[in-house]
Amino acid sequence: MTAGEFLILLGLLGASLVALLLVQVARREADAVRAQAAQDVAEQRADLRRRTDELRDAERAVADERRRAEALMVRAESAAAELATTTEAQRAETSALRDEALAELERVAGLTTDEAATRLTERLRTEAEKAAASSVRRAEAAARAKADARARDIVTTAVQRLAVPTSSAVAVDVLPLPSEDMRGRIIGKEGRNIRTFEAVTGVNVLLEDDSTSVQLSSFDPERREVAAVTLKALMDDGRIHPQRIESAYAEAVAGAQERAVDAGRSAAHEAGVGDLADDLVAAMGALRLRASFSQDVLRHSIEAALVAAAMAAEVGADVETARRAAFLHDIGKGLSGSRAGTHAAIGAALVRRAGEPPVVVNAVAAHHGEVPAESVEAVLVQAADACSAARPGARRDDADRFAERMLQLEQLVASHPGVRRALAMSAGHEVRVVVEPGEVSDAELPGLATAIAAHVETDLSYPGEISITVVRELRATATAG
Repeated sequence: MTAGEFLILLGLLGASLVALLLVQVARREADAVRAQAAQDVAEQRADLRRRTDELRDAERAVADERRRAEALMVRAESAAAELATTTEAQRAETSALRDEALAELERVAGLTTDEAATRLTERLRTEAEKAAASSVRRAEAAARAKADARARDIVTTAVQRLAVPTSSAVAVDVLPLPSEDMRGRIIGKEGRNIRTFEAVTGVNVLLEDDSTSVQLSSFDPERREVAAVTLKALMDDGRIHPQRIESAYAEAVAGAQERAVDAGRSAAHEAGVGDLADDLVAAMGALRLRASFSQDVLRHSIEAALVAAAMAAEVGADVETARRAAFLHDIGKGLSGSRAGTHAAIGAALVRRAGEPPVVVNAVAAHHGEVPAESVEAVLVQAADACSAARPGARRDDADRFAERMLQLEQLVASHPGVRRALAMSAGHEVRVVVEPGEVSDAELPGLATAIAAHVETDLSYPGEISITVVRELRATATAG
């Protein structure tokens, strides 16, 4: 409502009050006249009675007086009626003036009285809502800024307390040679031993004439580890020939579970996590051979456990629960290749079967946001996972892409009928294909090699050339005596 509209309304209200006052004054005057008339009549009648009593003889005079009194009464009643009529007309005129003033106000404002009241109420409500929303936004911004500063302080404090080396997976293991003549034993007569070793283990052996070490190269960390254990056992034993290579390789494969358990126990001790089920210890140990963007997953799990524990101490959460959940959060990566589902879901199912608390199960399942986090510790696991992965030097994706290409190459070659095993060698520039001698004859080898080469050329994109070597080996063993 504008000031002009307010003044008009105020004038109308004043006019109404004046009209009401005039009506009241008129009523009072009428009442006074009526009362006076009544009093006069009473006095005249009394006078007439007295004169009647006193002047019985003057009947004519009394009659005249009576006529005058009656005339006076008529005039008084007429005056009272006229005054009443005038008062009613004034009241009607006042009401009409008020209605006319309201109609004029509504015409000028373009609104009815109810509409004006509704619009005023809505405007006041809108202004109040805007003021409240502005206050809420300011409070939220202040709280968010304070929370961000506190979060940065907590993360900085937790990370600076953790000093770990940069741990990135590589595709080469290096073993020192115990003596100069060991080089010749590893190579064997006409390269027989080294060819057998590469065929059995599926790794490339790099052995230079002037080197004091031997390098084992493979994109698959499991093959590399088994090959390293096999070669170390051969060098310790000193006897190196094809049969001994195969037996040492079988022993290395058989000891893989024990090595995984030892690695899992050592990692749990380093992370400060105790009382783990045997299945969880072995699964964690298997992560030493897994890499995510070239970051050793087991080292990453240890780092995440230490960071989560430090952050939990800062925010007042359960330190041991956060440490345990962060240590186990990637446990599904050791099994994701053989089971359907994401590593978070697989890991959550594994720790649930092992009897871990629900808060730990949820933290493992939720660390990539696949399910909602149900506790502060679960959120801390997400933060610790991100901190460990994002620190400088933690990850490098080149090796992962290379390993993926090698795996695709081996799977494509192994899809051909009769192929027992496919090994990508020499950084993917050579593929050794071992066939089942009962399914593929010697005469079919050239055709199979050509078919595999055509398949690789059609379905894969690769730099340079890839040599396809198909091997058919038939062994017969007999025992005498």
